[in-house]
Amino acid sequence: MHTACNHHLLSSTFILQIPNKFTKHHSVTVFTSPTTNGNILNPILGCSKKSSIDGPKKTTRKTPRRSSYGSSRKSVLRKTFKQEQVTFTAPISEDPVVAIIGGGMSGLLCALQLEKRGVRSTVFDTGIHGLGGRMGTRTVDPSMIFDHAAQFFTVSNPLFSELVDDWSHKGYVRESVGVIGELEAGGDFFPFPSSPPRYIAINGMRTLADSLLSQSSMVNVVRPCWISSIEPFNGMWHLSENGKHRGEFDAIVIAHNGKCANRLLSTSGLPLIARQMKRLDLSSIWALLAAFEEPLPLPPKAAGIPFEGAFVKGIDSISWIGNNTQKLFNSQNEGPHCWTIFSTSSFGKRHKVPQENIPNATAEKVKGLMLAGVENALGVPIGSLKKPIYTRVQLWGAALPTNSPGIPCIFDPLGRAGICGDWLLGSSLEAAALSGISLANHTADYLKSGGSRPDEFANPIIRIYMRLKFNLEFNYSHGQYIIFPCTIWSYCPGNLKRDSS
Repeated sequence: MHTACNHHLLSSTFILQIPNKFTKHHSVTVFTSPTTNGNILNPILGCSKKSSIDGPKKTTRKTPRRSSYGSSRKSVLRKTFKQEQVTFTAPISEDPVVAIIGGGMSGLLCALQLEKRGVRSTVFDTGIHGLGGRMGTRTVDPSMIFDHAAQFFTVSNPLFSELVDDWSHKGYVRESVGVIGELEAGGDFFPFPSSPPRYIAINGMRTLADSLLSQSSMVNVVRPCWISSIEPFNGMWHLSENGKHRGEFDAIVIAHNGKCANRLLSTSGLPLIARQMKRLDLSSIWALLAAFEEPLPLPPKAAGIPFEGAFVKGIDSISWIGNNTQKLFNSQNEGPHCWTIFSTSSFGKRHKVPQENIPNATAEKVKGLMLAGVENALGVPIGSLKKPIYTRVQLWGAALPTNSPGIPCIFDPLGRAGICGDWLLGSSLEAAALSGISLANHTADYLKSGGSRPDEFANPIIRIYMRLKFNLEFNYSHGQYIIFPCTIWSYCPGNLKRDSS
């Protein structure tokens, strides 16, 4: 059975999170000869010194012998860490400014916490209609409002509880009073018993994002803005949007994930952070927004109650249906009746296309299949639902993380950069908030220290790589390789966790 808070786009816990598998740490193997014929399947680090990886002189062999495993030791080492690590040595400004790329919950809470610590920041966000990231709301007209990503959130952490109490006092959020449950194919509905309170934002989740910075004085917001490059120069990070200079900053925060973050980090000079981001495994979810003139024919157990939504079992095309009209307006009788429907991740994978340019044929096919899934879930004949008066499909290509390092943030003191986001702690609005606050405190402490003791401010996950990279470069210069046989390791609290990337 699902619980009332077990879907990444919906609430505070992620249903598909893969459990960590802990195993005993392998010993380090040292190969003392760079010309050994053995092969490396999983190198831990490559050498970033160009003079050290030029390799042996060219041979006269026209077709060099290839490894039976597809890659030679040197080529794998070279490709693994082809970026040169940026190491800032210039003094930190007396009045430092941090660039935060991403205006979702994590980036916004990072900015607010930096302000509490006396540090200015600029938030860059791609949102055309507003901030929020996956706190997305689409308002077609005052009576037609859809939350098309996060549906609600729950609270378990005391720090986050204090924040939510403050938001509630200010009128940003309120407790949801509707009923949710589990819906099986054929129309069997099982309401959830009493559960932790669910919170929603007034007039849609995006209003919470837009309200958070309403009283800030040290946070600048630039949107819509798609940062295309980050470059270190003269002790500062220089940000650009398609060739347009967007400012220089003492430190940067990457507060979003997926291919955009990977693209930014691929040539940033932050290989330690880039490596961690690339380990993130994301799946896709389709969201269908549909408005009907009349109420949907709910199952008997869902009729006569304030039915707000249900997790759907046994239907491949949908995993959740949510009644925005009931949730936001406490009404099931007045139209239009606005519903948000999510697909399963397997459905999202099979029908994945570039989310920035969804072909019309794909959109129509996905819409038809998902509406048929709704009919199946409600137990009504296929094709019996009246045609919606409004529909829109959106693909969340980076919706569901299937793995997590279990740490609140990652910070690289050499490059004065960090990453935060819900995926680091398990994926939820609460996790996003805690991650942003954690990175803000970490960054503020580092900036106020003057940056003279970088090793003290490296996360364990980064410190391990810093030390291994130093050892690798030292041993490589002495004709040696250091590898972990068959495994790449990353830090997890209390242990080392196997990483499949």
